[in-house]
Amino acid sequence: MHGDPAEAYRTRLAARRATHERLTQIDRQFSYARLGVFGLAALIAVAAWQQVLSSWLLLLPVAVFVVLVRRHEGVIRQRDEAARAVAFYERGLARIEDRWPGTGEPGDRFRDDEHLYANDLDLFGHGSLFELLSIARTRAGEARLAYWLTSPAAPADIAARQEAVAEFAPLLDLREQLSMAGSDVAAGVHENDLIGWAEAPPILRPIPSRWIAVALTASVIVTGVMWLAGGSEGPLQIALAIQVGFAWPQQRRVERALHRAAAAARDLDILGHLLEKLEHQQFSTARLQSLRAAIETGDGRASSSIRSLHQLVELHDWQHNLIFMILSLPFLWGTHLAFAIEAWRARHGRHIRGWLESVAEVEALSSLSAFKFEHPRDPFPEIVTTAATALFDGRQLGHPLLPDARCVRNDIEMSEIHRLLVISGSNMSGKSTLLRTVGINAALAQAGAPVRAASLRMSPLQIGATLRIQDSLQEGRSRFYAEITRVRKLADISRGPVPLLFLLDELFHGTNSHDRLVGASGVLRSLLSRGAIGAVTTHDLALTSIARALAPVAVNVHFEDWFEGGEIHFDYRMKSGPVTRSNAIALMRAVGLDVPGETEA
Repeated sequence: MHGDPAEAYRTRLAARRATHERLTQIDRQFSYARLGVFGLAALIAVAAWQQVLSSWLLLLPVAVFVVLVRRHEGVIRQRDEAARAVAFYERGLARIEDRWPGTGEPGDRFRDDEHLYANDLDLFGHGSLFELLSIARTRAGEARLAYWLTSPAAPADIAARQEAVAEFAPLLDLREQLSMAGSDVAAGVHENDLIGWAEAPPILRPIPSRWIAVALTASVIVTGVMWLAGGSEGPLQIALAIQVGFAWPQQRRVERALHRAAAAARDLDILGHLLEKLEHQQFSTARLQSLRAAIETGDGRASSSIRSLHQLVELHDWQHNLIFMILSLPFLWGTHLAFAIEAWRARHGRHIRGWLESVAEVEALSSLSAFKFEHPRDPFPEIVTTAATALFDGRQLGHPLLPDARCVRNDIEMSEIHRLLVISGSNMSGKSTLLRTVGINAALAQAGAPVRAASLRMSPLQIGATLRIQDSLQEGRSRFYAEITRVRKLADISRGPVPLLFLLDELFHGTNSHDRLVGASGVLRSLLSRGAIGAVTTHDLALTSIARALAPVAVNVHFEDWFEGGEIHFDYRMKSGPVTRSNAIALMRAVGLDVPGETEA
């Protein structure tokens, strides 16, 4: 479809590394040039003080220094962008080569122990689905992707996302621009903080204070020129004194306006880069066209407006240079920038919420598109809305978090004929992994993403699982209590309009065999009677009788194992019927436990 994604990444990675090295060398040259100009200015200043040279000559090195600072900042920005592009392609290759765990954002802030499947399916955390998928640079984009993974979309939204992802997948330049945008800490700015800054009341009152500041700066320039021309120092001193009297009372407000704008500009820088690409990009799918249209509202192009704020913040950053700060103080540099930033906020701040919404959507689509580009064999699922009953039919279904070399695929069907799979097998044989494989692909499918399968047909489904139920010492509850509480929630949502896909691991294994069998049978009958489909695992062979009791809607399947050379082996392939033996005793002996045989007991 798009050629070899790994080769495309390697080619671009080599080019970006070369660019980064070239810009690093230019950066050093600018540093030496700035140092030389500073030395020249110091010599001229000494000579002027000794009346050997005219003071006017100082203007030349000062002007050259300002130009060097400006151009140097541009080189540094381009060098940093190249470094982020290098990181972007390095991480892309790591995903393709299954070296990605620990290289991305784990999304820990989205973990929710009360969610019905997020923890159970490893959606967030180290080595999670979120870490595999997310290339978002803003917290808004991360939040949108997390929401899509944890909240099944309506079929129409899924179809619209699939179309957008398919169009977005080959747009490597657009995804690279997103990775290059902003600073490395850009995602640290909260969406609420950015909107709060944009829509907050004014910090400075621009009229008439702004024009008073302009007049005071003009008076300093005029009296300064008069002094340099041989006039008296008095007018300059008076102008500076009046200026200090004006600036001092509002200095804290000026600093607050500048500081808050600098923090907001980091995130807005990301918006500007991405929005500029979107403004020049032609799309054919309705979803992407609507996002492009949304950023064209307001006063002019969004990217141009953001760029103007970025330039104001950059001008303020010049004051971080000690020499420039000293030279700029008599001209109210920071005060004028604060007024300009406040004017920008008054004009454009009301549009930022909409820009963030558009960027969040684009970043979520970009993340799914990267997954599609990097796994071209993974198809989009077919969401069936005409099925009379719940449906999940996956062919060659695999787990996307497992390395492809170790991923064993299975056909899994739950439909009107077989609505419940009772999966038996020994410990470590692959039962729980199968449940996670079903659940995580269902989550991907209903987020609008491709799935790890040859094909997948499914109806809209609510997902619920009990794979990572834990006890809680703080809340004083046992694992069994936590499990039955979760099962009760699943029973409640099974009464809703969207059928439930339940994935129950070792159901009620925290109680005795009799109560477990009776309880499991009752719960499964109840869920099936409400139109749910699902799978339950067990290594208790007694529970395989449930499938016989609920036939034909329930069926037994199992995983096998065998010992060879003193080691246990698994093929992780699902087979028909219940398992007929357990490996627990053999496994205990294999690790060196002294377990007597039946004749020795």
